[in-house]
Amino acid sequence: MPPSLPPLLSNIAFIHLAGFATGLFANWAPNLYDMYVQYMSVFYKNYTKLCRPFLNGIFSMCTFNLGPQTCALGHRDFLNLAFGWCAITALGEFDYKRGGHLILWDAKLILEFPPGCTILIPSAAVYHSNIPIGMNETRYSFTQYTAGGLFRWVEQGFMTEGEYWATLDAKGQEEEKALGLERAEVGAGMFSTLKELKATAAEGA
Repeated sequence: MPPSLPPLLSNIAFIHLAGFATGLFANWAPNLYDMYVQYMSVFYKNYTKLCRPFLNGIFSMCTFNLGPQTCALGHRDFLNLAFGWCAITALGEFDYKRGGHLILWDAKLILEFPPGCTILIPSAAVYHSNIPIGMNETRYSFTQYTAGGLFRWVEQGFMTEGEYWATLDAKGQEEEKALGLERAEVGAGMFSTLKELKATAAEGA
């Protein structure tokens, strides 16, 4: 590991968590994962001085919420890729039966979320939050994600939004607007069904 890395990025526990989340992503959403690999390979090939927080992880960004009683209010992560997945890991010492639950409001689900548990959700699309924990307990979170802007940067030939739109004529701008409305649907189509995953597993057996 380069000596200049911040302590948390060089911590072996977080390195393992990054690799674990990436493995989950590749296993449960292989089509979407392959898209991440394709886009991020192009991005980092052109920006050799930049690298992912964890070399064994696919996500380009991460956040450490060190509490000591981290509790997220209801929100969507609008800057993430609209159909992209975000890995959330809960840490700390708390009674997960009584607090710290993950709420996925659109799905009308309240999930027990014990310390050490990792979940991947499309955090830009799904409204989510946490239930508070007890006064004498601790809860931290470690999240991994990739901003939608990085994907757009690659798609637009490494130009800003303004620079890219300035290269388009009126027809091109109309086509781009129409394509923008289709992207979320196309992206969601990359999610794998259980039937597809079982078929893939059967082929590899």
